[in-house]
Amino acid sequence: MIKAIIFDFGDVFISLDKAATTNKLKEIDINELPESLMAKNREYEQGFVTSDEISDHYTTEFPQLNSEDFLNAWNSILLEFPEYKFRFIQKLSQEKDYKLILLSNTNENHIEYIKNNVPFFEDFRDCFDAFYLSHEIGLRKPDPEIFEFVLEQHDLKPENCLFIDDTPEHIESAASLGFHTWNLEPTREDVIDLFTTKSDLF
Repeated sequence: MIKAIIFDFGDVFISLDKAATTNKLKEIDINELPESLMAKNREYEQGFVTSDEISDHYTTEFPQLNSEDFLNAWNSILLEFPEYKFRFIQKLSQEKDYKLILLSNTNENHIEYIKNNVPFFEDFRDCFDAFYLSHEIGLRKPDPEIFEFVLEQHDLKPENCLFIDDTPEHIESAASLGFHTWNLEPTREDVIDLFTTKSDLF
């Protein structure tokens, strides 16, 4: 029996262009990031590096990049947040049939951009019983610890949880712990079709 539904954010609710930041950087002749910078990205996603520090790391590594261009490139991954998806989760929240949890790998720059550009973001956030962002909790998917953290915080068992994410690596990690999963493919599937697509669970 499903008691909790755990949702990813990017490409489940807000649309992403995952190649956008790389493409923006290529426009100023930044074609490859060193592993040291990739590691800083992961640390930033866990809140171990500040927004100012991640900007400094990039502008020091690539002198042709200024802080404004970095931020624009960084946030270019973020596209529209269709309001109908917000209405879907709002209705689900009002029905109170399931514990609703958001679990997202993200960072302060992206969340600040979303706050400033999505007028219903705070209302969206309020739809959830818990809203876990990787940079706020110091954990990130696909590490098993982040899923174990959610289970412990809410006294849940994995067999009573459905985890929805667009990234296979994240899905595999959750499934290995016993979660029910939906590896949502955003080009052909939509979260609002949850109860049709996963009707076998409900």
